[in-house]
Amino acid sequence: MSTAAEIVTFDDSPPPPGLSPWVGTPEQPRRIEIVEADAAWPRTFAVLRDRLLDALGERALQIEHVGSTSVPALAAKPVIDIDLTVADTDDEDAYVPALEARGFVLRVREPWWQGHRCLVLAAPAANLHVWPPDSAEPVRHRLFRDHLRGNAADRELYARTKRAVAVDGLMSAYNARKQQVVREISARAFAAAGLLP
Repeated sequence: MSTAAEIVTFDDSPPPPGLSPWVGTPEQPRRIEIVEADAAWPRTFAVLRDRLLDALGERALQIEHVGSTSVPALAAKPVIDIDLTVADTDDEDAYVPALEARGFVLRVREPWWQGHRCLVLAAPAANLHVWPPDSAEPVRHRLFRDHLRGNAADRELYARTKRAVAVDGLMSAYNARKQQVVREISARAFAAAGLLP
């Protein structure tokens, strides 16, 4: 279980020397497109949730729709972001082969950052973030999502920011360009949840 201090503290540490998070080909430049909210996104998530449950059964401890496609009325990249919690992300044999059999491809392995793994699905486009139960990052994702669902001003601020920084290139660069606003909104979400003094 994450503490309040862990939830409100962001870790910007680079990978350990000599290590890369990429499995296979390193990150490639791509077109980053922000589109208007689509009412079909929650239904797409529901289909993917069922696919995950079919693949993993009780090994899927928690499955959450996160990211911008989980917030009604928020412009977003048309990619469903999902947080999956499993007992031990280091035990990849317990979940990766079953997910790969359903079309997911392991792209990121970051045992040094809260045990994070990321698998991608081409169609429907999805990023599946896998975490162990004690990770703070998925808690932050849910707080951010829930805050945006209830705060129109921050929702519009985030949409404007994403449109302004979405240019062709690396997704990591896009994420870095919007980081300041994400953290400003996150601080308001943390305060609203009573996690900040």
